[in-house]
Amino acid sequence: MAPEEDGRTARKRRQIMEAARPVFLRNGYVGASMDEVAALAAVSKQTVYKHFTDKEQLFTSIILDTTTQVEGLARLITAALDDSEDLEKDLGELARQFLGALMRPDVLRLRRLVIAEADRFPDLGRTWYQQGFERSLETLAAAFGRLADRGLLRLDDPELAAQHFVGLLLWIPVNKVMFWGGGDHYTEADLERLSEAAVAAFLRAYGAASSGTSRARRSAAQA
Repeated sequence: MAPEEDGRTARKRRQIMEAARPVFLRNGYVGASMDEVAALAAVSKQTVYKHFTDKEQLFTSIILDTTTQVEGLARLITAALDDSEDLEKDLGELARQFLGALMRPDVLRLRRLVIAEADRFPDLGRTWYQQGFERSLETLAAAFGRLADRGLLRLDDPELAAQHFVGLLLWIPVNKVMFWGGGDHYTEADLERLSEAAVAAFLRAYGAASSGTSRARRSAAQA
């Protein structure tokens, strides 16, 4: 296939996926109509089937396409923590950005959709979790391990520490909106408060006793 034709094919495929995403998010897998997808993409139904053999392949492609979002979270984690000189401050900033990214309404709708279809597509749900959320946890665990090597954290199991940090951060708001629907039940001030509380609890459990928290060091310096 010539490069120009290959480029047109990729653009058309992306056009169909962009049109199909809101259809699946709004109607679920069973309720999604390929006719509606074709209409929103401004292509014929035959063109949709030329790029995707059936609705299942289109649905799978859309879900797995979103796992690339994790690359942004991975870069966020590494940038926030690898050169940290003020762990409390940098963990707080990471917590706010991490929570903000995962509380976006489109991300929450996608999460609900994957969960709703987990019995129908167990392999897809497992792959989405492994390639998405689990990779963020692995990146966070590696960052925590490096912080422990620098004496800024006290831990024996970086993977468990990463699970605890994310659990402290997400348990309250994400569980609520999973059942309530939408994603605007929390204000920025609410998310800020939850982020600060999660970081404080995490550092009480894992903060290095020898170095103390950043707030304690600042208070001592000002004394």
